[in-house]
This record gives sequence, structure tokens and C-alpha cells, in this order.
Amino acid sequence: MTDDRTDLPAHRNPPEVDRAAAARAAVAARRARAAVKAAVASGERSALDVARAAWDEDATAETAAERSLRVRDLLTSLSGIGPARAETIMGTLRIAPSKRLGGLGSRQRAALAEWLAARGRKRGTSKLVVLAGPTAVGKGTVSAYIREQYPDVNLSVSATTRKPRPGEVDGVHYYFVDDAEFDRMIRERELLEWATVHNSYRYGTPRPPIDRALDAGDKVMLEIDLQGARQVRDAMPEAVLVFLLPPTWEELVRRLIGRGTESSEEQARRLETAKVELAAQDEFDVRIVNSDVGTAAREVVDLFTAP
Repeated sequence: MTDDRTDLPAHRNPPEVDRAAAARAAVAARRARAAVKAAVASGERSALDVARAAWDEDATAETAAERSLRVRDLLTSLSGIGPARAETIMGTLRIAPSKRLGGLGSRQRAALAEWLAARGRKRGTSKLVVLAGPTAVGKGTVSAYIREQYPDVNLSVSATTRKPRPGEVDGVHYYFVDDAEFDRMIRERELLEWATVHNSYRYGTPRPPIDRALDAGDKVMLEIDLQGARQVRDAMPEAVLVFLLPPTWEELVRRLIGRGTESSEEQARRLETAKVELAAQDEFDVRIVNSDVGTAAREVVDLFTAP
């Protein structure tokens, strides 16, 4: 009896050496695409440059990685764009989820290029400033002054699991949430950063409002703790990190005790934490002494227009 499989064309049953070569080529292609995405994520290359390289008909061999990169993967390489938002953007641009850059039609290419260019222009005029410092240094007071006197600065509202202090308003000073809601925000990656502060309550920064503001070219300021500032530095290295200092250690102690919102045990714990936090001030780009609230606020706001 004849085995019909022997009559199959050679390309249907490639030798082992060909399969091994194809596997190596596939691995190399995936690595090349991963390198392109990493370059976009780090800011080494712009997404628009990658797209233009993919559409360069005179450099097909040199731009194979760009041409085979999925549009979805290019978009999710950009800061603040996750899978859900990428899908929404592609729907608006009428690009199918499976499309690769090299497979886009002329109208799709024009639409994507226009969107990427517009986003780049707006991001280029925006700036993110992160304000941190030791407990009781007056971060909240300085932030409140900026909110009232400099309305063009978009102040991010943090979420926290602690209870409101007298005078604090939900949605204005903080989003006051319970542990279950905070867990949900972590699980669904809605927080740019989060941390447990003073071994008690959790604080976090909702990311979607920040990305929308930066995409619109706005000035954005975060008022967060030291741990959160470090996470933002890793996630958004373009941010300007500001460390707010007290005039003296004695003044810091006076402010903490004077506000009367913590027990004596809590005050002692926060002061020990403050010593550790003060030792980290050299990690920041700018240091500002909070001797006068108005002066400190103006120095922070001036950073938005500084080179």
C-alpha cells in the first residue's frame, strides 16, 4: 500500500533544519519588536517615528520589526495607555485590533499619524510635578494654596483608606474609600502609585485623570508621600520631583504636635518616620523650604515653566 504522504510537496513537510531556522527567526522577530516597544516606553523613540519607519518603502529590510508590530502594541507602549484605552483609540481611528503597522491602508496611516502627532504636541507642553516631604511639613497646606491661587494647575486627588479630618471634603482633598474599594483599584491597575503610610492607612493616586490631563497639555501636580514619589519616578521619569523641607526640625515637631490630629503614640511614630524621610531628600530634583506657604507655593508653580 502506498503512503500518499510521500507525494506531498516539499514545503508541506519541511526538514527539521528548516523548522529550527524558522523558530529562530520567529524568536528574533519577537525580540526585535520587544526592543521597539521598550524604546517607545522609555522615550528613546517616539511612536510617530516608529510608525513612519514602518511605512518607509525604501527600508523594508531594516524596518521589519516596525512593520510587523501590532498597532495595539505600539499604543500600549505609550505612558498611560492600557489595553482598554488602546482598543477605544483604535475604534475611533477605525483600525482593527489585529492590524499591524505595515498592513494599514493610506487613510488609516494618516489617521494614526495625526493622532500620534497631536498627542506628542500636547504632552510636550504639559509637565508633571510631584510634591513630597516628611509628615507635618505642610504639603497639604501648600497644595491647598496652589489650588486656590493657581487654578491653571491641575491637582491630582489621591485616594486613601483613612477617615476624613475636620474640614476635609471627599473628592476635593481625597477620595475616601474603604479597604475593599482600594483593593479593587489595585487589582484593576487604576493607581499610578500606592503605599501604606505609617503602618496604618493606604494612599494611592488614580492614574486615568492624570493621563487625560497630560494628554490635554495641562500642568499636573501630585501631592504624595515619599514611597509614592519613588513609584512615580519609575513609572514617569519625566516628572519633576520636589521635596518640601521644614525650616528646622523643631518647627516640624511644633507643627505636628500643634495640629492635634494624632495621639501621642501616633505623633512619636510619625516623627520617627520623618527622620527617615528627611534623609531621602537628595533623591529629589528640587528642594523647597516651607517657611512661608505663599512663597513655597510660588516656587513650586514656577517649576512648570522652568527649563
